Amino acid sequence: MKSVIVSWQFWALLSAAFAALTAIFAKVGVENVNSDFATFIRTVVIVLVLGGILIGTQQWQALDSVSGRTYAFLLLSGLATGASWLCYFRALKLGDAARVAPIDKLSVVLVAIFGVLFLGERLSGLNWAGIALIAAGAVLVAYKA
Repeated sequence: MKSVIVSWQFWALLSAAFAALTAIFAKVGVENVNSDFATFIRTVVIVLVLGGILIGTQQWQALDSVSGRTYAFLLLSGLATGASWLCYFRALKLGDAARVAPIDKLSVVLVAIFGVLFLGERLSGLNWAGIALIAAGAVLVAYKA
């Protein structure tokens, strides 16, 4: 049996927990500040912490050890992340965290669709049923009755 700490499930659950805390902390954090400025502060914190982790764990890589293709896709990913964060913080500024977060998590549905369309991944009927339930659940949680 492999150690829990090296399983993707462990890290995915931690990611979900931290994402939930992100929504709660960000909702309070954007109350009295522009949402774009709040995103900037968050980004600076992330850069500093991650830089410290890379240096502290000696994981820093020489910049020329990364291929141009990798740089291109990481640049695109960074732009998408930035756009996502800006939109997310704007949505939190305007709406309830309990409704914004589920709509944001429709990204799970979109990742499944994009994975199939662009990466050639395959999902079973049961997987698609789960994706449909995630989509329906997000809409139901976000619905304001």
